[in-house]
Amino acid sequence: MSTTVIALALFAAVLHAGWNAFLRTGADRLWTVTVMSFSSTLIAIPMALFHALPEAGAWPYVALSACLQVGYSVFLVSAYRYGELGQVYPIVRGSVPLLVTLGGFLLAGQQLTMPEIVGVALVACGIMGLSLGRGRASSTSILYALATGAIIAAYATVDAIGVRVAGGSVTYTAWVLLIYGAFLPATFIVLRGRLVVDPRAPETRKALAGGLFALLAYAVVVAAFALGPAGPITAIRETSVVFAAFIGRFFLGEQLTPRRVGACAVVALGAICLGYQP
Repeated sequence: MSTTVIALALFAAVLHAGWNAFLRTGADRLWTVTVMSFSSTLIAIPMALFHALPEAGAWPYVALSACLQVGYSVFLVSAYRYGELGQVYPIVRGSVPLLVTLGGFLLAGQQLTMPEIVGVALVACGIMGLSLGRGRASSTSILYALATGAIIAAYATVDAIGVRVAGGSVTYTAWVLLIYGAFLPATFIVLRGRLVVDPRAPETRKALAGGLFALLAYAVVVAAFALGPAGPITAIRETSVVFAAFIGRFFLGEQLTPRRVGACAVVALGAICLGYQP
């Protein structure tokens, strides 16, 4: 694997942790994530216009993925309401491969390999390290973080099927983003009554920039996948949980104890074991 691919994977990890830190700092995080979605909607419009519609059988997957991503946004915001970046983010990231692996074992009868068994144990221990003892995450933030991870695992599974049925990844992604971009503001209005966005306000510009930041994180990892093997790249990207702990300390003023760093590292190592395919 080339130095360029490694650098791209690490850059994607920093970017992903970075936009989560940006969201964590928002005064009204639900408003922030809603306005962030406008950036992806603007990018999706030309993608949808210049590509054929998805195959008819893909539309249920498109709609379900968009709804799940709305749920992901709402639950992630709720998790950050009750917990710090350095606590919530590792639980969310670590729980995704953990839940996917356990789901395959319990529901599909898939046999676990030794690296997967080690990965399950490490992620579980890391999450417990973040949720027990002094400075632990609150029970509410842990529940929201685990629910967020479950939703990510669900929409990733839906996307894996839907993109094949759609006949193309670009058209599938574009329509998921468009429907998500319509459903999330609608959800905000249902929950809050109205959505007020002043295009001239600094908060609006920051949120739109945050949305572009999130899209850049996605684009960088896609570029890495195009140049190198998916397994090692996915593994390197899981270092984002450690980056989140340090971003939380140096930019958000969160507590950074050796125990928290160790727990984040254990979660990252477990996720690498679960996600790595040689």
